[in-house]
Amino acid sequence: MLEWFLDHFDTGTIMTPLIYVLNGPNLNLLGKRQPHIYGHETLADVEADCRKLAGSLGLDMRFHQSNREYEIIDWVHEARETASGIVINPAAFTHTSVAILDALNAFDHPIIEVHISNVHKREEFRHHSFISPIASGVIAGFGTQGYQLAIQRLATLIKSAKA
Repeated sequence: MLEWFLDHFDTGTIMTPLIYVLNGPNLNLLGKRQPHIYGHETLADVEADCRKLAGSLGLDMRFHQSNREYEIIDWVHEARETASGIVINPAAFTHTSVAILDALNAFDHPIIEVHISNVHKREEFRHHSFISPIASGVIAGFGTQGYQLAIQRLATLIKSAKA
């Protein structure tokens, strides 16, 4: 009990829950790469929208993107010690990365998987996700609005876990 108290209170005030929003390979090209599939918003636009929403929901947020699998794994490990939830768009790593799955399996809080496109309307290999079986929810095909939906759901899950 004392450990929980020390983790959640700072000089008598409740600490703002922290979430991570993690993005996989090629999402740095959002708005430039295949806009007919992924839209015209940039990753910077998505980050700004996520920050605004997270703040309005009483959440602090770390937003990262990498084309390197190990960096995503390192952020998941970091989140284990600091975060109340993760929103992850693993991009192509969705279909290939047992290593990211293993890292997420060690995370004891809600995980929401996001995909900008509807992966089930695309190539067959995109229909399988290593992440989906451990995710609290999966959002696909809502464009970049999927991030907003994921953050809203994560806020609900975090709030209900504290109740």
